[in-house]
Amino acid sequence: MNFKDLSLEEIIAKIKSWATTSVEVKDYFMGRIEKFDWDLNSFNFVNNEVELGNSEWILAGIPLGVKDIFCEKGIPTTAASKILADFVPPYNSTVINRLQEAGMTSVGKLNMDDTAMGTTGENSAFGPTINPWGTNRIPGGSSSWSAAAVAAGLVPAALGTDTGWSLRQPASMCNVVGFRPSYGRNSRYGIVPMASSFDCPGTITKTVKDAALLYDIMNGEDILENTTYKGKDSIDSTIFNKKDMSWIKVWVPKQYFEEGLDDDVRKKIEASIEKCRELGAEIVDVSLPMTKYAIAAYYIIVPAEVSTNVGRLDGIRYGHNSTEAYASMDELYMNNRGEGLGKEVQRRSIVGAYVLSAGFYDAYFKKASQVRTKIINEFNDVFNSVDVLLTPPTPSAAWKLGEKSEDPLKLYLADAYTIPASLAGLPGISVPAGFVEQEGETLPIWVQFLANTKQEQKLLQVAHIFEQATGYGKQNPVGFED
Repeated sequence: MNFKDLSLEEIIAKIKSWATTSVEVKDYFMGRIEKFDWDLNSFNFVNNEVELGNSEWILAGIPLGVKDIFCEKGIPTTAASKILADFVPPYNSTVINRLQEAGMTSVGKLNMDDTAMGTTGENSAFGPTINPWGTNRIPGGSSSWSAAAVAAGLVPAALGTDTGWSLRQPASMCNVVGFRPSYGRNSRYGIVPMASSFDCPGTITKTVKDAALLYDIMNGEDILENTTYKGKDSIDSTIFNKKDMSWIKVWVPKQYFEEGLDDDVRKKIEASIEKCRELGAEIVDVSLPMTKYAIAAYYIIVPAEVSTNVGRLDGIRYGHNSTEAYASMDELYMNNRGEGLGKEVQRRSIVGAYVLSAGFYDAYFKKASQVRTKIINEFNDVFNSVDVLLTPPTPSAAWKLGEKSEDPLKLYLADAYTIPASLAGLPGISVPAGFVEQEGETLPIWVQFLANTKQEQKLLQVAHIFEQATGYGKQNPVGFED
């Protein structure tokens, strides 16, 4: 049975109906990992002695991939960084606990950008992963390998995190679904932190309904993590009964369609807008003038939080410890961190320390925080009369490995369409929206839907209607057949 072509929902139904077993499903995907991961470099660790989840529970023992940033008791968790290469957590993250209690089987840790810092997936200490849709193409970042593994059928779904774009962008480039709930819906406890006021656990799946299934299990208040919302958002399954969009307004922000958007992407996004109109939605143009300040604000606030979080990674209590001789504790720290932290991590840590330093805090961090507040207020004003926003997630299809890696500014600008929602803590989802031909390769294009805070069910409902009406997510990359 070709389980790689089935959704989580479909595989679970087969297990529950005794058409297959959770053992057969697990063995099938472990076999695909062994066969194809050499081509992709998706896994940092494969759990060959995995304990099978209970097939009678919600997830029926389904095997999931886990981004190498979620702590799992007794399982190496490196955040794809040399500084944490030997770290084995003594506890689970809250999200892992909840999924295991629902019957998840964790098959291994998926590669990623070093401590989640990267746009392309090229920053891992363990080497880059290839997008299964192209030859030497990036899979996006930082949950790069989560997206590549789901797209290639190595796992039916995967966990990831989204700080600025890290679920929506790689899922898009690999033609799968990337879902980031509102900041505070899913607990951050037990996740290696990057920027604490942005980091948001979420999922990469084959379908929108699969994203809803996992979200229903993962979300909820956590006494161990004080930014989580009180209570739980329980999915109402009837939201997926609607077939049209006659009941909503879809707003299109003009700032997302200005200079920098590739023509190929523009045409597909415009076609997606027309599809929503055909489905009955009222399409309304909207202006979000603060959008142009989002990247500048993000790349001040996030490095400041990075410098604080990365400060604990010193190689003393755990992690990489340099063998170089040292004459002082400062020199030991420099040796450990200089060898253990990647270039992008060092770059952001240095920028963050600078903007937080005496004499520069007011000029940079304080002003960036004020801009963030204005962006939040602008979204709040828009959502007083809007149901969802429709935007492109990135300005181009997946580019070649190394094409932009020497120019950090180019990479940062590629994040312009996802960062505003991250600054505001909004839920967002990327859904396949078609394909383009570039250099003889078929590459995915996608669309991003955004909703107001705590409006995940409306967001999932709209995305599901679009997904069912278009069907682009049903296409798989070639070369990964059984």
